[in-house]
Amino acid sequence: MIYLDTHVLVWLYSGFVEKFSEHARQLMDKNALMISPMAQLELTYLHETKRIQYSAEAIIHDLQSRIGLDICELGFEDIVKKAHSLSWTRDPFDRLIVAQAMVNAARLITKDQTIRKHYRFAVW
Repeated sequence: MIYLDTHVLVWLYSGFVEKFSEHARQLMDKNALMISPMAQLELTYLHETKRIQYSAEAIIHDLQSRIGLDICELGFEDIVKKAHSLSWTRDPFDRLIVAQAMVNAARLITKDQTIRKHYRFAVW
């Protein structure tokens, strides 16, 4: 299982596979793909602020049917407990997305250099 950061979802939905590193593409081909519910909420925020054109529901539904994307159902309390220790970011979306991957000791595909610097299982 591997988690996907929010921008990865947008790029997958839009068909921008050229934006991914070869390593990221290989990992997505070989692993079950998972997202944090926080990534879903961030998509809603991006849509409401007109930064993306399509709704979170449209993006998630499409990716669930096309690539088997799944939404992690870990308990929120466990994720928040882990997020308390992530003082390297003030972004609540990043904090909870990374915490969700950390609770499962799972890799997270992200181009975000700050996340990759601080979470050893973050890859690009």
